[in-house]
Amino acid sequence: MSNYKEIAWQGLWKNNPGLVQLLGLCPLLAVTATLTNALGLGLATVAVLIGSNVLVSLVREFVPKEIRIPVFVMIIAALVTVVQLVINAYAYGLYLSLGIFLPLIVTNCVIIGRAEAFASRNSVGAAAFDGLMMGTGFTAVLAVLGAVREILGQGTLFDGADQLLGDWAASLRIELWHVDNSFLLAMLPPGAFIAMGLLIAGKNVIDKRLEAKKPTPEAAPAITRARITKVG
Repeated sequence: MSNYKEIAWQGLWKNNPGLVQLLGLCPLLAVTATLTNALGLGLATVAVLIGSNVLVSLVREFVPKEIRIPVFVMIIAALVTVVQLVINAYAYGLYLSLGIFLPLIVTNCVIIGRAEAFASRNSVGAAAFDGLMMGTGFTAVLAVLGAVREILGQGTLFDGADQLLGDWAASLRIELWHVDNSFLLAMLPPGAFIAMGLLIAGKNVIDKRLEAKKPTPEAAPAITRARITKVG
């Protein structure tokens, strides 16, 4: 159980792929103009991460070490194709919004990195849990970034949620304030870089405060040395 707690801690916070490893930054910065797009790409990444970790863990004993990376990439590409077809069939609006960044999940360093560093060396259960936690941590960063940019850029939340969840989700759209013109800095990649930098800075501040609250180990008692002189 402690091992699973450590996996969760690593994926969600300590070794978060977006905030610490800085992997997958291209889609992370490009498609997070709205919360809906961020959640759509995040859920697709979670599905691919779990599937690839499970399959890599299953075949790790049968794949020669020299060709393991091409095999891992083929597994990931096959899973991305499946996810892409599913989104095309059931969430066509989201499929159009994500565009080229959906098939580019194949090149996301988070997925190939976890396949090589963790799934190829651990059991199926641990590999699946690692994929879930790493994917959830990545999706959380996407969602926070998407929410901040959407609020600042166009004053709304869950704009276009019906593209992800169906027609009923159109009622989820919240207009916090009306804007005649979008705040372009928040909607464009430079705004994404600034928001991402602030998120990383916030995480570092929290980490330092947590570190400062940890009890310091007690100093070892000094050893008193006595000199013994033999008389007679």
